[in-house]
Order: sequence, then C-alpha cells, then structure tokens
Amino acid sequence: MRTNLSLYILLTALLFAACKKEDDNVFKQSPDDRINEVLSTYSNALTSAEYGWKGIVYPSAVSTVPFSFYFKFDTANRVQMYSDWDSSTLNNMRESSYRLKALQQPCLLFDTYSYIHILCDPDASINGGYYGGGLLSDFEFILDGMSSNGDTIKLTGRQHATKAVLVKATSKEAQDYYDRKRNRDFDYSSRFLTYFKKLHTGKGDYDIYINQSFKSIKIVNANVKFSAGYYLTPLGVSFDKPFTDAGETIYGFEDVSWSADNQVMSLKVNGRAATITSDKKPYIVDSTAGPRWYNTALNAATYYITPLGFHVDGQDDYYNFASIPGFAYLFYYPNFGQSGYDFNGLMEDSYYGPAFKAKFNASGITTFTYGGTFYTIPDYSTTAISNIVTRFTESTGYYFVQTSDYNTYDMVNVKDARSWISWQLY
Repeated sequence: MRTNLSLYILLTALLFAACKKEDDNVFKQSPDDRINEVLSTYSNALTSAEYGWKGIVYPSAVSTVPFSFYFKFDTANRVQMYSDWDSSTLNNMRESSYRLKALQQPCLLFDTYSYIHILCDPDASINGGYYGGGLLSDFEFILDGMSSNGDTIKLTGRQHATKAVLVKATSKEAQDYYDRKRNRDFDYSSRFLTYFKKLHTGKGDYDIYINQSFKSIKIVNANVKFSAGYYLTPLGVSFDKPFTDAGETIYGFEDVSWSADNQVMSLKVNGRAATITSDKKPYIVDSTAGPRWYNTALNAATYYITPLGFHVDGQDDYYNFASIPGFAYLFYYPNFGQSGYDFNGLMEDSYYGPAFKAKFNASGITTFTYGGTFYTIPDYSTTAISNIVTRFTESTGYYFVQTSDYNTYDMVNVKDARSWISWQLY
C-alpha cells in the first residue's frame, strides 16, 4: 500500500512538472512585449497605407446611421481627416493628433478635437443628440481585428461601444477627398414637390424613401423590401449594405444629377441610366403605418411633435407657425386626458388647439374628424388653428410613412401628395 501511494505521489509530481514546463513555453514574450507587438502591427498598417483610409462610424444613439470619414495617419501621430457631416467638413481638411495605446486592449485614440468628436460632442446643439452625451459616439476605440490582407480594420468604441470600420482607400478615392470632389446632388431629393418617389433602374421599378436626417434609404416593391444606411461618395452615394433584386446587386448610385425644372433625379446603377421621379401614390401602401403611428404614442402616454409644421408645395412651415410668439412646435397627443379626442396643439408659452378623432381604414388611409378645441385660442392664433383644421379634415385623408426605426413618421395628404407633416415621437 505504501509503495502504491509513493508511486502515485511521484507520478502526480511528474505530471505537474510537465504541465509547468509546457505552460512556461506557451508565450515566449512577456505580456508587455506581446501588446507592444500588436500595437506596432496596427501602427505600421495605419501609417503605411499610401492613400489613407475610408472610415464608417455608427454612433450608438443612432446605430443604423453611417457617418463617413477619410483618415491619413502619419508616423508623427498626426492624422488628416474629412467627414461627410456637412459641406464644411467635406471641403476643409482637419488635422489633429492620435495615439495608439494599450488600455487593457490595443486602442486607437483621437486625442484632440476633430471631426470625429462632433458625433460625441456633449453640446446637443452641435450634433442634434443628447445634452451631455451627443450621439453617444466615441473618440477612443478598441482595435478589434484586422483582415488577413490588412485592408480592413474593425473598431469598437470604449465608452459607448460605437461600431466603426476602416477600409484602405484607393489613389483616386484619396485624391477625390483632397480635390474636394463630392457630389451632393442626392441631397436634392428633398426638393421634389410631390412626396412619393419612384426608382426606375431599367430592371425594376420601386418606391424609394430617403431620410436625410437619419441617412437611411428604403427601396420597396411587391417582391422586395430593402433598407440601408447611405453616405456620400465622389459621384453619388454608397449603401452600407448591398441591394439585390432582378438578378443584380446594387451598391449605390453614381453620376447623380438633379433637375428642378423637370423634377427628375438622373443617376446610374451599375453603369446603366436610371431615374428617380415623383408620384402622388406609392406602388405599395403601408396599410398598418397609421395605426402604428397612433398606438406608439398612445401606449407610451406621450405625443408627436414637429417644429416645422406643414410642408406644402416645397415650402417648410407653410403657414408660418414660427411667427407665433413663443412657438416651439406643433404636437399630436392621442386620447388627450382620456377625453376620447386627440389634441393637435400648438406649443408656445401655453398650449391650445383643435380636437380630432382619427379613423384608420384597411387601405392605409387615415381621416380626421374635427371635434372642437382644447383650451382658449388666442386671437393671434385663430388663423393658424383654422389652417390646421382645414388641412387635417381633407376628405381624402392621409397616408402614413414610417421614415426610420426611431419613431419618425411622415403624414402625407392623399389628394395630391404635395402636403405633409414629419412627426417625431417626443
């Protein structure tokens, strides 16, 4: 028995010794040496890219909205950049500093204010986000992996988990940035006088919805429903994921050109001539959009707002609500105070406005019945209230279109689709 026990102890000791010897050989470098080697690999990749990098950033507050950048990193920890945030950031190169640093993981830090900081600026007036958080984006990123050929680097924000990707730029792409060649004609999609837009590619006909605020695009017909983010390119726009239908894959639009006189946007799809035109009715009506719009606010006991009022015949705030003293926004509050009526009010120092009942039919058309007013209407607002009632009670009613995943809807008149309101859940 003693012999067996001694043999067992000896074998166990030998086993542990063998494991220790093997463990000692797993890493031939210290942890510091290993992380420094990883940082060196990323540094070489970033700075050796002759034509720089294209970047796409998705802030966490609007995680489906792509913002495009161009970066040129040098070996002195300086980076030149452009951004499609607005025309100024596209046309004016900004230089700032960056660092690669080990913060538990290898990280890329943009450590002085630059275009990438606009997305996370805590001043909401800068980026339209939240006060104190902006669009919940990042300027410090974990280096999350590089493709085997070294032309793609994935990033994740350290604070808000912002997703981003860097892709090596070509010579032409880099030169287009520095030559400020950016085709912004796609922005003119908001200049169509009639709301509904139709894409004709030569292989298919589709409803197309373009939301410039959320940089999103929807392409729909009876056979396909596609949505993606988009960003500007030298010749037009690129989608952040490809659209496939009718035997082809479409990555974006090129040679985009807008004609205000003809109300036509000309473009190319895979080198083939295509157009976007307007119409007063879509191919496919979303028959549940109206009830979704209504019930989302009703179930949350809140309301929708629009600071621009009615858009009519190409003009925002057609009835000049902004001239009303203290005007903040027009709102729509379903079943206000459990009254059985919806409150379509003007918000200023106080609030007041007409009462409506909404009716939704199976064809996707919503009509409104007038039921009096809530609170006293000031003399200076009687014309505005009259205009609201006239518009809402059009006998032909309204289509509703969900314009984003963030509870935004457009309410478009059926009569001629030349009048609409853009609602945002408050």
